[in-house]
Amino acid sequence: MNARTSRTAIAAALLLGLAAGPVAPAMAAAASPAAGRAAQRSPSVGAPEAEALRAAISGLPSDDATAALVRVSGTGGVWRGSAGVHDLASGRPADPAGRFRVGSVTKVFTAAVVLQLAGEGRIALDRPARHYLPDLIPAAYGKVTVRQLLNHTSGIPSVDPGNGDTLEDWYAHRFDLIDPADVVRTATAHRPDFAPGTQQHYANIGYTVAGLLIERVTGDSYASQVSRRVLEPLRLTDTYFPGDDPSIRGRHNHGYQVFGTDDELRDVTVWGASDAWAAGDLISTTADLERFTRALFGGRLVRGPLLEEMFTLPDASVREYGTGKPAAFSAGLSVMTLGGREVWGKTGGRWGYNTAVAGTRDLSRTLVYSVNSTDAKGSDMNATALNIVVAAFGAPSAK
Repeated sequence: MNARTSRTAIAAALLLGLAAGPVAPAMAAAASPAAGRAAQRSPSVGAPEAEALRAAISGLPSDDATAALVRVSGTGGVWRGSAGVHDLASGRPADPAGRFRVGSVTKVFTAAVVLQLAGEGRIALDRPARHYLPDLIPAAYGKVTVRQLLNHTSGIPSVDPGNGDTLEDWYAHRFDLIDPADVVRTATAHRPDFAPGTQQHYANIGYTVAGLLIERVTGDSYASQVSRRVLEPLRLTDTYFPGDDPSIRGRHNHGYQVFGTDDELRDVTVWGASDAWAAGDLISTTADLERFTRALFGGRLVRGPLLEEMFTLPDASVREYGTGKPAAFSAGLSVMTLGGREVWGKTGGRWGYNTAVAGTRDLSRTLVYSVNSTDAKGSDMNATALNIVVAAFGAPSAK
């Protein structure tokens, strides 16, 4: 399998949605001599794997990323690495404990809370979402179940929240506050993409509804419920919901985005995330996400048959909307084969930041990374992210 095929395969399966973008000429000059070296790593994994991981994040900042933070754990040992810069102006080394926007990794937290509520008998996965939100979900979507929200088979169309069609538009509206209920009303005013349960279309809309469903059945805010049920029990003290605040609190590395045909590089660290809400607004660290992943896979947050929802794909007859490819998403996670083993995980991208959590079901190997991509919403997979994934798990299986 060549590099291009590998990038396409991983991006399709994990929905990384990243690309290596061109960079402003000033980037290389801004880096300090030590900035590109992997730092603060514990190379307890085998020497070849440690070298591959080190190589995966060497040379930063580069055309596609300004920094990378990586944590690998499992029965084969641990590895911690960071590379790149905290910011281009100072060229200081990247902070390995820095916070970042996790993007759609937020969906895993949302799915876990919905499944917890199902375990308490407060939500039934096969019950229509309209049962819980009759004033918000119209009759045209009356057969969409809670499970279909979580595994992206609802058929509710993905509709732009109204902040523009181009990168410049989105940048101009980066501080807009989006009401999730309005997003759902706009989406459900359109015709369904397909009959519920017949196809799979990855999008934020199902998790926006899920966040509102959590609020309705608990009488509490979505952020409060995730904090009480997940963040506090696991002591994820560096993880939080920003709400209306467009900044990242505390220690963090800056994110950058390439704009226009002249490859202008802008600092996009301060950018609101209310458009994503329960589908993508969380802020965290690699250490917290590693703890979360190991607790989730280990059955400490969701148990028994409900945990299996996160490791079960829709029926084989369900195909990806628009492509006909096999469905790859479960409730909160996705799956692919890497290095001959099944790897489950989730990726996320916000402007300037790309994140992934992944692991084998038996926790023999887990991976968490944050890559400060210069095109975190591109159409292809970020080159640095690709190298990290392959170094940690191996190449995707040829089909």
